[in-house]
Amino acid sequence: MADFSHILATRPDFDDEDREWLHHLVADWQVIADLSFADLLLLVQNGDGKYVVAEQCRPSTVMTLRAEDVVGNVMPDDMVGELDAAMLSSVVFRSTVLRTVGKATVCNVYAPVRHNGKTLGLVVRETNMATRESNGRYESESINAGKQLYEMIPRGQFPYKDSVMSQRHIARVADGFIILTMDGVVRYAAPNAISCFRRLGLLTTMPGHYLSELGTQLLKENDPVPETLPLVLTGKAAVDSELDANRSAVSMRSLPLYDNNGRIGAILLCRDVTELRRREQELQTKDATISEIHHRVKNNLQAVSALLRLQARKTKSDEVKKELQEAQRRVQTIAMVHEGLSQTADEVVDFDKVIANLLRMAVDLATMKDQHIDINYMGKFGMMPAQDATPLSLVLTELITNSVEHGFEGREDGHITISVDRSGPNLNVVVEDDGSGLGSEEQGGLARSSGSGLGTQIINTFVTNDFGGSVHWEPRREGGTRVVLDMKLRAAQDE
Repeated sequence: MADFSHILATRPDFDDEDREWLHHLVADWQVIADLSFADLLLLVQNGDGKYVVAEQCRPSTVMTLRAEDVVGNVMPDDMVGELDAAMLSSVVFRSTVLRTVGKATVCNVYAPVRHNGKTLGLVVRETNMATRESNGRYESESINAGKQLYEMIPRGQFPYKDSVMSQRHIARVADGFIILTMDGVVRYAAPNAISCFRRLGLLTTMPGHYLSELGTQLLKENDPVPETLPLVLTGKAAVDSELDANRSAVSMRSLPLYDNNGRIGAILLCRDVTELRRREQELQTKDATISEIHHRVKNNLQAVSALLRLQARKTKSDEVKKELQEAQRRVQTIAMVHEGLSQTADEVVDFDKVIANLLRMAVDLATMKDQHIDINYMGKFGMMPAQDATPLSLVLTELITNSVEHGFEGREDGHITISVDRSGPNLNVVVEDDGSGLGSEEQGGLARSSGSGLGTQIINTFVTNDFGGSVHWEPRREGGTRVVLDMKLRAAQDE
């Protein structure tokens, strides 16, 4: 099935500005469909000159006429005459024939989409005539506002060229709307819009008052006032803002109305976002608490590491000193992971950044005074949850330490390469060195043990049990050792 971009691509005479204008139109035309209680279709002529539905918009305020997707459909031949006439019109063009869509009687109105002196297509407003029977004040004001926005399309006044949208939760017609005069006086306020301002603390009636004055009355001395708020409350620009008062928050969006002579008023959409902001605040508090926990865990682990380092300095047994130094290195490894977690709002870390620091530290601790060992990386680990980052960092530091201590024993320099291939939960890591060879680093399919053999247990326990993977030791073709880790990341499997 053809999509919007593919259909536009059939028109080589459309330049980038033309396509961008049409994209802006369909990105913002939902408000017209909702106010008008009507379906909208965007028609463009394809390379063969036939009228094709490039995009459609269903109203959220009334039942749609078209439950099926009609994008890509070619318009019937009996409509070509009036479509051609509409394309030549400089204003909204009304069909003289009522049509049937499903079981509904429909009146079509066409708005030529004009941009830079060129007619790009037509916006068809399909109105179910049943929605025009026995309308009250709400329906009449909504339909009239939608009509005014719709008539701005042929004049190139809609979509807005200088629209500024910064709110995450944009208000829609059903959330509440207000009609302003050119001077910013409230002419009509929908029931939901009145409810929004009641929650902000407004007690007076809204029609007949300047909305900017009503908004100002609600603000206390220390309440936040966004720069765009005055523009929204007066309806002078196509911007959005938020009004915070009385422990409540209302997101607002201004849509100025224009005729041939200039601005004649505005539509203001309102949405009560109090509960959304409360939840966001709770999440921010939770994130800050989690970050603080990781920060304190890191500090505590560093204190433990420092105690182990002091104890290692004071002991007279070389064997005990080595075991304490290894314990100190492992504690420091976990501490650095928590340091990375303390600097992010969620439970993930940039593992490439963390592991680079960890492995450099592991090499520095394992090398002798005159040794120089380089580490090179190929590929990226990417972002990784704490559930996987901590054990993986321990596995890699143990492998690097094993490589330095056994593979480069008695040598002044050496090179280690870490190659990473990650695809979803599947992670393949290859650690290669140009050291003495497999016999010096591997014993019985495991890392060669020094001291307690805890490093060997860490590698195999985490890789096989926690990650459900495997460790393979093999000789490197150019000399040295090659260790292949195949694993499945647990947290990625849960997503």
